[in-house]
Amino acid sequence: MKDSNEPIHQPHDKLFKEGFSNPVDAAAFLRWRLPSEIVSAIDWEQLRLEPGTFVDSQFRHFESDLLFSAPLAMTGPEEGRSCYFYFLLEHFSTRPPYAALQILRYLVRIWDRWIVTEKDGAGSPGKLPPIVPLVVAQNAAGWDLSPQFSDLVHLPPDCETALRPFIPEFSFSLLELGEMPYEAIAGTPAGILTLRVLKAERLGELLGDAVWDESLLSQVARGLFERVLRYLMGGGIDKDSFRRRLETVSEPRIRNAAMTLAEQFVKEGIEQGIESAKRADILEVLEIRFGAIPAKVRERVEDSNGIGHLGHLHRMAVLAASLDDFSREL
Repeated sequence: MKDSNEPIHQPHDKLFKEGFSNPVDAAAFLRWRLPSEIVSAIDWEQLRLEPGTFVDSQFRHFESDLLFSAPLAMTGPEEGRSCYFYFLLEHFSTRPPYAALQILRYLVRIWDRWIVTEKDGAGSPGKLPPIVPLVVAQNAAGWDLSPQFSDLVHLPPDCETALRPFIPEFSFSLLELGEMPYEAIAGTPAGILTLRVLKAERLGELLGDAVWDESLLSQVARGLFERVLRYLMGGGIDKDSFRRRLETVSEPRIRNAAMTLAEQFVKEGIEQGIESAKRADILEVLEIRFGAIPAKVRERVEDSNGIGHLGHLHRMAVLAASLDDFSREL
């Protein structure tokens, strides 16, 4: 994990990526969800995580994505060609009506980047690689969501046959957590725990036995365990209920680690509250002294961290002769 002291922000995204960024965990999930013909055609040992995100900016708080690639395990003309797997976590509270349209946009972006990347190499890019889209819906109940893109398009009965060739046709694999029992979720311990936690959050069961399964908790890496606890603490868990849950944990290592991390998160929360108040004070002083604050200066103040550094910025907001003098301290 990159920063254990980061604030609780976009917790669904962080948990999802902590649980599935490892190709081993992703491969286990894919082997579980995909048809056997695809599973047997992939060189899973070479599955790798691709950089970047393809989600629209307005959906960043509601969607998380991961892209993987792996060579096809074939000889002859197909040897060396790759297949892509696109994971999309949908954590909308209600069914997104045009999910297939959003996915189509993301697939086109992946192909566009592939073309640019291949053009940088020798020769023609050739045919586009296949992309398998998989959607995980963090829902509490069924969404009645069709995975077929063509179901979004109205085709008048009188000319349906004539129009259909002009309509994009693809489908995506849909996993609805709200419709799946906890025990039916398969994969590696990390993947199973991640999906159980995402399911439990929607159902208000973050302190339930499915999440606090010691056989799972004892097998996951420290980073994921910490991420899960951050997710729980950010989910408004009652402190007394949390302590009662810990009392039922028989493994001392898990119980002690959970308590230590919980105390650390509480301390971080207090520090983050102080930092937030200091940033507000700095901006208020600047507005009183210099009027409207340029967006760039405001963004840099809001991105500043550290109680000591923010204290220095507050003093400079009071003492600086001009906004430019203050900006040089950022």
